[in-house]
Amino acid sequence: MHLSFSAVIEILGTMAFTVSGAFSAMQKKLDAFGVLIIGFVTAIGGGTLRDVLIGNTPVAWMRDLSVPLIILATTAITIGFKNHVSNLKITLLVFDALGLGLFTIIGIQKGLAINLNPGICIALGTITGCFGGVLRDMLLNHIPVLFHKELYAIPCITGGICYILLKPVVEPQIAEGVSVVVISTFRILSVRYNWRLPTV
Repeated sequence: MHLSFSAVIEILGTMAFTVSGAFSAMQKKLDAFGVLIIGFVTAIGGGTLRDVLIGNTPVAWMRDLSVPLIILATTAITIGFKNHVSNLKITLLVFDALGLGLFTIIGIQKGLAINLNPGICIALGTITGCFGGVLRDMLLNHIPVLFHKELYAIPCITGGICYILLKPVVEPQIAEGVSVVVISTFRILSVRYNWRLPTV
């Protein structure tokens, strides 16, 4: 079976956000079922809201059984390797940043596919990238990172603009890859160097 580069990005994004959610749940010492639920919500939250907003229903994970199976398998592997991870905080940041980049690009592509304005597509990509993390944090009784502390949506917007500008002039895979790297790197650096917007 041949998978497009975009399909690979979506699979990797699902896995990355599942790992992010699972590690967050394990930090709270949830049981295995709780870890699975948090991983699942983190992985499908942004895509579900995106599909509802653009009228793509039933939403993607309800029509494609491979998505829940990927989440289930990724959660099981994450739980199994928990004791081999020396720093959960760094691991969580890396996978969260990777998922943020991958899902933002997928969201933008979904918008472009139905001829939405590029600015709206960037907003749609940002929602796709961020909302799973918002749900994860709310379920774990945290103020969502999107609303305080480190930059979260700004890297999505920056990478989204990069993707829109690159798409007409380079190969699609290059535009996608560069934009994912921009978002993920921006997110990690914002945490490393404590970049943040001014508080009100």
